[in-house]
Amino acid sequence: MTIAALIFDVDGTLADTEGLHRVAFNEAFALSGFDWRWDEPTYSKLLNVAGGKERILHFWRTESRDEMVANTASAMTTVARIHTLKTAIYESKVRGGQLALRPGILRLINEAIAARIDLAIATTTTPANIDALLSTPLGSDWRKLFRIIGDAASAPQKKPNPMVYRQVVAALGCSPGDCVAFEDSENGLSAARAINLPTVITPTAYTRTHDFTGALIVLPHLGDPDLPLPGDIPALERGMVTINTLTHWLNGALATAPQS
Repeated sequence: MTIAALIFDVDGTLADTEGLHRVAFNEAFALSGFDWRWDEPTYSKLLNVAGGKERILHFWRTESRDEMVANTASAMTTVARIHTLKTAIYESKVRGGQLALRPGILRLINEAIAARIDLAIATTTTPANIDALLSTPLGSDWRKLFRIIGDAASAPQKKPNPMVYRQVVAALGCSPGDCVAFEDSENGLSAARAINLPTVITPTAYTRTHDFTGALIVLPHLGDPDLPLPGDIPALERGMVTINTLTHWLNGALATAPQS
């Protein structure tokens, strides 16, 4: 079989963004008059909660000495204000060139375009965050590279809910089994696998301890000429994940899948 589409998550998958998100959250807390500071272990746990505003609210509800305050309408307004400030801080840092795409991402995107394979995004982050991340490495017209873009604006139910993947695959007009998703987290994998979407996992330092049972394969990254993957991974081409590599893995998964 041939691959119909590659579907990419954003945060942690296209780029290792979570460290910069954490810094932006902490700066927003300080500017908003809160003494909260999320260290790496704390933020790693909070990543189990999908969505920035949801993360702030969860932390407030679980860490505040007065849980009732965190459940008021005023608290919801405060959370929205903090998140807006955090997003602006994050965008400024990203547009300042503080993030690069993870190894193999740009190469694989270009290979898919040359092979006329559809590209799509399925994320729970905001449109503004996506634009900030991709406008530098892919150019201001980056949206033209992706046939479908599913994000927090179009899919309000966050991963592990599969809403964004259902919407994206439906808009692509293909079967989930004809696509390959790319994720970095357990929530993302759960969302993709809920619609039987084969998924390649490239964890970050924040997600490497997650449970990735059911993934097509788990890799440190996708490989580039100057940063090849280990040679014991099957079907790599010169240490890189290519369209041919993905097709090989996908066909192998289909061959071993239980027959209904």
